[in-house]
Amino acid sequence: MKKAVLLCMILSLLTVFTGCSSKEKVDVVQGSETLYVKKLDLKEGFIKGVDVSSVLSLEESGVKFYDYEGNEADIFKTLAQSGVNYIRVRVWNKPSDANGDGYGGGNNDINRAVEIGKRATKYGMKLLVDFHYSDFWADPGKQMVPKEWSKMSLEEKAPALYEYTKASLQHLKDAKVDVGMVQIGNETNGAMCGEKTWMGVCTLMKEGSRAVREIFPEAKVAVHFANPENQSYENYASKLDYYGLDYDVFASSYYPYWHGTLENLISELDKITDKYGKEVMVMETSYAYTAEDSDFFGNTIGEGSAVVKNYPYTVQGQANCILDTMEAVTKMKNGIGLCYWEPAWITVGQNSYEENFEKWEKYGSGWASSYARAYDPSDAGKYYGGSAVDNQALFDKDGHPLESLKLFALADQGNEVALQADAIEDVTVFCDLNDEIVLPDKVNAVMNDNSKKEVAVTWKDVDYDAMKKGGVNTYVIKGEAEGREATCFVNMIEYNFLSNYSFEDGEWGAWKVTDYGKADQIYVEEKSTDSLTGKWHGHFWSAAKNSVNFDLEQEVKDLKPGKYKYAISIMGSDAGETAIYAYVKINSDLFATNEGHLTGYNMWEKINVAPFEVTEGDIITVGIHIQCAGEGNGAWGKIDDALLNSVTE
Repeated sequence: MKKAVLLCMILSLLTVFTGCSSKEKVDVVQGSETLYVKKLDLKEGFIKGVDVSSVLSLEESGVKFYDYEGNEADIFKTLAQSGVNYIRVRVWNKPSDANGDGYGGGNNDINRAVEIGKRATKYGMKLLVDFHYSDFWADPGKQMVPKEWSKMSLEEKAPALYEYTKASLQHLKDAKVDVGMVQIGNETNGAMCGEKTWMGVCTLMKEGSRAVREIFPEAKVAVHFANPENQSYENYASKLDYYGLDYDVFASSYYPYWHGTLENLISELDKITDKYGKEVMVMETSYAYTAEDSDFFGNTIGEGSAVVKNYPYTVQGQANCILDTMEAVTKMKNGIGLCYWEPAWITVGQNSYEENFEKWEKYGSGWASSYARAYDPSDAGKYYGGSAVDNQALFDKDGHPLESLKLFALADQGNEVALQADAIEDVTVFCDLNDEIVLPDKVNAVMNDNSKKEVAVTWKDVDYDAMKKGGVNTYVIKGEAEGREATCFVNMIEYNFLSNYSFEDGEWGAWKVTDYGKADQIYVEEKSTDSLTGKWHGHFWSAAKNSVNFDLEQEVKDLKPGKYKYAISIMGSDAGETAIYAYVKINSDLFATNEGHLTGYNMWEKINVAPFEVTEGDIITVGIHIQCAGEGNGAWGKIDDALLNSVTE
């Protein structure tokens, strides 16, 4: 008994003197009543990480987080309960101005990283340290040098980076933070810390790697790039190899609305494994669970954004997107994990922009504060404000965890729920102003397993007359399907019945050229500056007198009976005496013509032919005849935008 007591006293004293902090045991969630989760084959130790770099600033701004039972809770505990095993944190050298006012984005210096790291370690999660080697955001568009290093040469900067990295990591080690991985640079697509050559980048990366190996020899060293859709990763890796960089993990950002397909991502990262034997992972990803903006500062994506939307903006759609990305990593030859970017960056308030702005400025809880203009005047200095990803969080605007957060715990076991519609896929239709407007009677329901099922739809309050009388326009029609809102975008257009109307196919296609004068050049040319629409146009040129003499025409069958109009555009010069006209033939008989002219470079003339009537079975031929005597250097010209439309009565 005395020995046992003595042993306990010794262990207690060791804890005091070594500064060890006790880890808190966390029970991981076991299921979800509403979330469908497909089962994935995850390797042991698969990284299921999240980047919550902004969380301290959010908490300082008054944001509260809750557990699944609705109780206020430490967000790090909730993350651990949700199956998260890595916490990623960005580190900037000195993200503040001369007065100490923070640049925002969490004001993440190494001291903030230590605080976050200690809380992550408490709940059994490892820390992934993301050195930007900048005083503020580093990404493919900018890799700015820290203020204190701005006048250093590469030879001076390299040891400074080494000492900074080493001291920062030592700070984490002294605080007993469990560091599992260290990034030496953030989205360094050919630049880092002000260096814009691979020699300079690799020189600095080698110093960062050296510091990691010395302080945390068990931690993995990662490099991080973006834009896999550009297919540049093999080139990047070859540069790292050429300059002898010591690293373990080649990581990629993958935002599905920007960065291409998962198949391409797998291919690009497998090339790195095949050639260089590196581990690979997705270092950043995210997706929206709603189109709503909750903090009075615009979001990166939402309804109407010009991005790829392969999943609905729902909690289930968000989960399916993450799961598909996670599954893609499991299909890679040496994929080790995934990190979700800023799942806790929710609004700091729901009352007004003005109230939120005060908090963003004071606590750095927006993506940038106005103080950042001193360092980054062209970006942060102009567009400072709140969170652009609050609708991509894994917590709702009130701080309650979404069911999608549970996928980290459930991915390796799956979670089966009843198959049901999660959202209705938007539909787009094009209707001719002179034709009947027909809306679809069925639409695709996106199911909770991301499959699609055709279901009946009912459209509401459709004013067909107004759409027909409103000219060329787009209308948004709402309806209901499977108890959910359906949306149809109706584009009222003057439908063009001609194929390859502006020659964007890169060839004549359905057009027929009859050359009477044996011109030197009659072909389809790619030159956007000489085109009326797109990149391609019809081109002609010939040096000899009277050698420009040809017809360009297209035959159209099966037009509905009714009235139609035809037009085609030309421009050119050096024509001399000409006989140029657009024409319409009905059943091989010339029906109407209208004269055209070549008046100079980029002086386009639209030749309109009088409207004509089409009856059942008529074969219509439209075209242009161009005949030029030529002057001096030979006649030349361009042809574009042939239009055959029905006529609005």
